[in-house]
Amino acid sequence: MDSAGGYEVALVGNPDGRETWSSNADFLFSIIGFAVDLANVWRFPYLCYRNGGGAFLIPYTLMLVFGAVPLFYMELILGQYNRQGPISVWRICPFFKGVGFCAVLVAFYVSFYYNVIIGWSLYFLVASWSSELPWQHCNHTWNTALCTDSIKNNSNFTILHNSPASEYFHRGVLEMQHSPGLHEMGYPKWQLVVCLFCVYSMLYLSLFKGVKSSGKVVWATATMPYVVLSILLARGLMLPGALSGIQYYLHPQLSKLKETQVWVDAAVQIFYSVGAGFGVHLSYASYNNYHNNCYRDCIITTAVNCFTSFFSGFVIFTYLGFMSHKQGIPISSVATEGPGLVFQVYPEAVATLPGSYIWAVLFFFMLIMLGLDSAMGGLECVITGLMDEFHSYFKGIKNAREIFTLCAVIFSFSIAVFNVTPGGIYMFHLLDTYAAGISLLCSALFECLAVSWFYGLERFTQDVESMLGHRPGIYWRICWKFISPAFIIVVIIFGLLYHEPLEYNDYKYPGWAEWLGWSLALSSILMIPLVAICQLASTPGSLKDRIAYSITPIEEHETLARTNEVSRFRCRHWLYV
Repeated sequence: MDSAGGYEVALVGNPDGRETWSSNADFLFSIIGFAVDLANVWRFPYLCYRNGGGAFLIPYTLMLVFGAVPLFYMELILGQYNRQGPISVWRICPFFKGVGFCAVLVAFYVSFYYNVIIGWSLYFLVASWSSELPWQHCNHTWNTALCTDSIKNNSNFTILHNSPASEYFHRGVLEMQHSPGLHEMGYPKWQLVVCLFCVYSMLYLSLFKGVKSSGKVVWATATMPYVVLSILLARGLMLPGALSGIQYYLHPQLSKLKETQVWVDAAVQIFYSVGAGFGVHLSYASYNNYHNNCYRDCIITTAVNCFTSFFSGFVIFTYLGFMSHKQGIPISSVATEGPGLVFQVYPEAVATLPGSYIWAVLFFFMLIMLGLDSAMGGLECVITGLMDEFHSYFKGIKNAREIFTLCAVIFSFSIAVFNVTPGGIYMFHLLDTYAAGISLLCSALFECLAVSWFYGLERFTQDVESMLGHRPGIYWRICWKFISPAFIIVVIIFGLLYHEPLEYNDYKYPGWAEWLGWSLALSSILMIPLVAICQLASTPGSLKDRIAYSITPIEEHETLARTNEVSRFRCRHWLYV
């Protein structure tokens, strides 16, 4: 066994027979790869643009320091100390096992739409291998009469909406013109189905052997994006208008901090980006050796993740500034949300550059690399969580890991196909809004409450000391017990009170679609109380005994049983006397 925090040699065998990473560096790259994802490239820059530029960094940093990082560190400790997946780890407090099921469901739901983004990127990557990019001009069959190659009106969003890149994405790739909405989604587009199939095939090949295989893949997927981002930034800084884009990106509008939605956006973004509440980091950490320095891994991963978000904002807004300068429109009319930022705005910008196909290939290759390791982490959480919890069902089955991974991949692929229909973008936006919003925050909240208030903060700090040789500082203990839960509760309340009606472009979602979204979110959240009720119902004894057993680690149940028996004997003896 290597010394605490060493990266030289990882364990090849363990007393519990659990698989471990080939090296601790594999683990570090894996959690960095999961934390640094597509959200860093499109969601963070757009939220900065929408929520006051540099002012958004204030709530973002506060949520990071007092919310996401403490819970991220907690997940690493839980996984590494207990060497169990996100469900089985709750043997430390069986009453909250539903938190594990909630995390696994959220991770699985995210795979239904997140992998579609990688499929789109693959489609664009293939389309980029052309001397003339297909979104460069308005002379294609999918273009409308309103399509224009040059944007001259400074305020007319309709003209921007009908740019060649926008029409290529919406009409050429997604074929939205064939669907009026969610009620009539149409049939899947076979080219996108093929791209999606390739993505899931890559995921299966990376996951079916466990961390021994996925740990090697992330060396490429986690490092390549930085090379590409650096090349794109260097090229972008040479363009006219680039500095005005960066200035717009960083300029703080402090008045925005009065809006509650800014704080909700900051919380959801940092939890989604860092990955706290998904159970993925917990799953990965469960394959660590006992004395790995997970504290250092937490700090390094957080720093890299925040740097990537900030750095990618420079890259994106460099090209937005160039577009604003070239087309004579304000940057506020150029920037757009979510997929539009990377599948409309950026393609529009690179189409005007010399050797445009080279920059397009680089960009979409980077998106694929960013997406794959995060997609791997989400499915690994599902696979590890369920196989650890129901390990008795997998005993004796030859190649159980390979078979179960294949089943999980096929099921996720079957749902994801709905997103590559002409109306699939509406389903995509619905899933993106509800699959990992409030439910992710609830998962993180109850995880924090269960460990700090029921398992016990003192016992948890002793676990850390036995692994790392030192106790967590006062900052960590106060955050775990008070500050982090309070932050999350406030954000959840404001998120529910100020929820905005769902819409995409000009399409307003019907009421039943909103209910569908909330049902999806509740299906994971309700696992927490439902599993708690089942735990109480299946535990023998009085209600007091049931509660005591349910909030006590399973390893202490025998001791607790003896204590209760002695107490009952003394009570009967006192009554007899």
